Amino acid sequence: MGSGKRGLLTAALTVVCAVTVLAAPGAAFAAPAPTPAPTTGGSPSPTPTPRPGKDLEEIREKLEKLYHDAAVATDAYNAAEEKAKKQSAEIVALAKKIDQGQQRLDKLKNQAGAAARDQYRTGGLSSTAQFLLSDDPGQFLDGAGRVLQGQQAANKLMAEMTRTQKDLRQYADDASAQWKKLDANRKAKAAAKKKIQKQIDTAEKLESRLEKKEKERLAQLEQEAANKAQTAWLDTGVLDDIDGKATAQGKKAVKYATEQLGKPYVWGAEGPAAFDCSGLTSQAWAAAGHPIPRTSQEQWKQLKHVEVEDMRPGDLVIYFDDASHVAMYIGDGAIIHAPRPGRTVTIAGAGSMPILGVVRPDA
Repeated sequence: MGSGKRGLLTAALTVVCAVTVLAAPGAAFAAPAPTPAPTTGGSPSPTPTPRPGKDLEEIREKLEKLYHDAAVATDAYNAAEEKAKKQSAEIVALAKKIDQGQQRLDKLKNQAGAAARDQYRTGGLSSTAQFLLSDDPGQFLDGAGRVLQGQQAANKLMAEMTRTQKDLRQYADDASAQWKKLDANRKAKAAAKKKIQKQIDTAEKLESRLEKKEKERLAQLEQEAANKAQTAWLDTGVLDDIDGKATAQGKKAVKYATEQLGKPYVWGAEGPAAFDCSGLTSQAWAAAGHPIPRTSQEQWKQLKHVEVEDMRPGDLVIYFDDASHVAMYIGDGAIIHAPRPGRTVTIAGAGSMPILGVVRPDA
């Protein structure tokens, strides 16, 4: 194998080994609450009437949007990473084909060279010429067979060399195309990473200005919002109709997800120490022996849709209009999910967020 081909194969293998999950620091929920500045002396300055409840509610909504945008970017990052892994594997396969094809071509060239050398040793006369000059009938018949065989072998050799050269050109073109796609996805990952970090950094700055009591109250407001949404969902009577039983694989997936309770959310992570939302669900189903797409958006696109009333433990609940969040239904109106940075894998109400729909991995 030439140095160029070795370089391609080595580079391709390096790409595959280098595809790693990047982690972003988890940050607890945070946001600032304006505090009125005291006036001094006899020069009064206008001081707005503090409205901590309203201010914190606005902060909660802003944080919710920041983390939602980070989740969308995380899905884009994960999708680009999955594509990069696939393209890296294809590049490696193509590099191996190029190497094998070149070895085959070298062997064919050696065979053609040997035939040429043999012709030279016979005085420059081809087998056809030797056959035509023969006066011996036996040798004539013998030679006729050899000539035919020689012609067939030569034609086969040339056809195989042509085909091998064509294959090598196609492999090289395919490898070049995959390298371009790989580079495009590398840039997409970098852009998504930058956006994720921007959203999380903004949230961290908001939190850094909060007092301890404000943080506690903010957490309380978040829980109240989730409880309100869950109650509204349950009030529709939907739980009365949900009585599906988990399959054997569904039970395994739920068991895996349950064992991850308390582990931190880290964007781009798929275990074993940390997870993002789709990292948790994809790994849970992989552990159950049924691999599914890596991202929540692809899970929504590719897996079978079922009605909410028909869902059973192990099914995946997809949230928000853009399918940017996913959780696993575990029964009794509850889910397990990895919420967002600063949170851990936890149990929540299935209706605590806007439901887009439900998908079934083992349909």
